Amino acid sequence: MTDFETLDWQVGEDGVAVLTLSRPDALNAFDLTMARELLEVFTVDAHDPAVRAVVVTGAGRAFCAGMDLSAEGNVFGLDESQEPTPESIRERFDDPAYDDGVRDTGGKVTLAIHALPKPVIAAVNGAAVGIGATMQLAMDVRMASTKARIGFVFGRLGIVPEACSSWFLPRLVGLQQALEWIYSADILTAEQALEGGLLRSVHEPDELLPAAMELARSFVTDRSPAALAMAKQLVYRNAAAPHPIDAHLSDSLAMWYASVGDGKEGVAAFKEKRTPRFTSTTADLPRLFPED
Repeated sequence: MTDFETLDWQVGEDGVAVLTLSRPDALNAFDLTMARELLEVFTVDAHDPAVRAVVVTGAGRAFCAGMDLSAEGNVFGLDESQEPTPESIRERFDDPAYDDGVRDTGGKVTLAIHALPKPVIAAVNGAAVGIGATMQLAMDVRMASTKARIGFVFGRLGIVPEACSSWFLPRLVGLQQALEWIYSADILTAEQALEGGLLRSVHEPDELLPAAMELARSFVTDRSPAALAMAKQLVYRNAAAPHPIDAHLSDSLAMWYASVGDGKEGVAAFKEKRTPRFTSTTADLPRLFPED
């Protein structure tokens, strides 16, 4: 198991991994080390077949109190000598100078979370502002403690929403609510976030993590990993498709691959009134969409 400076990573026998942001003395503030380690978890560790779902929470009183503003120089880790343009950032996307010095670190993390072909649940235990708020948007389900406080506070700092939140937030809560929260830069209570559609549920503090883990188990127990992974891809991609024919074509491909894979075992188990024994993994998923 990888040792991390800013994270704790534990995988249970049930396949539910708990990822804890662990800088409690700094209210789990996000720094470049945490960014690097989160990328490693979501691009390497979480892809282990033993991991079926991931629950993300914070150590101590906070989930993540935003970017650590104590760093020297550009606190966001960006190279101020560059002069990026819309054209150059696309052309030089993987160029180390742009990858390290221009691309938003939070966005690289949320893209990795979004790409993980497994359920990811946020268990927001306390303060979650800035990247602490936007990071959770890429997770599939958000649950919070009654003590949670969530804020898209970028306007107070003269900066903009990051971590791909301009894509995720309007899809979750609608354009009007997203803009109101961004414009106001207010700190939301858990109940306000629930009412606005950001959260699935609110729990007493000592009940939050057990509830999130139980939900994760319900998603993956006796389920096909490949079918779940394809379903996640279909829902995210087709929710933004211009016409239902796009969903039909990708659904058809996914259904074909599922029917010749774990679907055979699922049908047999249903007929025989027994628990299915699925053997797929997320390692070799079929391609469901045209290459961009």
